[in-house]
Amino acid sequence: MKELLDTLAGWQAEGVGVGRAVVVRTFGSAPRPEGAVLLRADDGRIAGSVSGGCVEGAAAEEIERARRTGNARVVRYGISDEEAWDVGLACGGTIDVLIQPDVPAEAVAAAQASLAQGGTGAVVATTLPLGSPPPAFGAHEPGTGSPPVPPVIVTDGGDASDSLGSSQLDDALRAEAADVLLRGTSRTAEIEGLSMFLEAFPIRPRLVIVGAVEVARSLVRIAGELGYETVVVDGRTAFITADRFPTADRLVVGWPDEVADEIALGPNDAVAVLSHDVKFDEPAIVEALRRGCRYVGAVGSRKTQADRRERLSAAGVGDADLARLRGPVGLDLGGRAPAETALAIMAEIVADRYGGSGAPMRTRTPANAGA
Repeated sequence: MKELLDTLAGWQAEGVGVGRAVVVRTFGSAPRPEGAVLLRADDGRIAGSVSGGCVEGAAAEEIERARRTGNARVVRYGISDEEAWDVGLACGGTIDVLIQPDVPAEAVAAAQASLAQGGTGAVVATTLPLGSPPPAFGAHEPGTGSPPVPPVIVTDGGDASDSLGSSQLDDALRAEAADVLLRGTSRTAEIEGLSMFLEAFPIRPRLVIVGAVEVARSLVRIAGELGYETVVVDGRTAFITADRFPTADRLVVGWPDEVADEIALGPNDAVAVLSHDVKFDEPAIVEALRRGCRYVGAVGSRKTQADRRERLSAAGVGDADLARLRGPVGLDLGGRAPAETALAIMAEIVADRYGGSGAPMRTRTPANAGA
């Protein structure tokens, strides 16, 4: 949705009505993930994609129908739906697509807030129409569907814009929303009997690198390619320069525990401690764990890690926090060059974010294979 904000604003400025299709479930080798969006303007223009091209026309027609009826519906597209729609996904997967007569203002506001400087993340929770998921591919009667129900917005701080009707439902929604924002991916969840599409609008993920070493230079480049904001912290002014880190978003000179407030270190951050200096890296680890950063990793051999854990434990770091510390840092890729080490670290950060195993795709079973 974020990448379509400018297009949507342009169409709306022209006075053209716009409806939306959004992927709410995927099965098998789906071409686009949950949260993928297609917009259709009343003059026939489309933008975005829910399938990589194979069912865009059918989805656009459904948006046009929804614009006429004012009702939302969920339509299922898959490889075996020829009798219903004569439309199939070439990849063999199946997708459920929520068709909406309008683009929810809540989704637009959440997308804008997540992109703003110092912005906030949020989940837009939409109750899916009755009868979702469909019993068969594309199965529905023309003109049927449900009037849209106003979504509930849950911020990354846990505040909700409305209640689902009970504290039990509200608590369950908050828990699901927190997990969705942590992973940064949208999904449909069953919440106490309600099917709700949780559309994630996380803020840009951030990687804080402690230690302006050679590995850090490669790590900044790789993280940047993956959409991460990058911050490099080091107490040595000669090392932390724009010449050495031309693509870093921010360079901070100082002790990491002392600049934590300055950079607003918090739960949305991944932290990689690369300094190889006890007096510099251990205060950084303690502070990152204390603030609940989503990933905390530190370089060092197994012996170094064992000695470090003893010191951290003696300093009052609890067993639960020590268990969160990744060290030795990174996945075992076998490489030892700085860029290879950086790749191993970033691979572990990505796997941790999405709950990946880090195992080769060929070893994964069809039930858990994502592509």
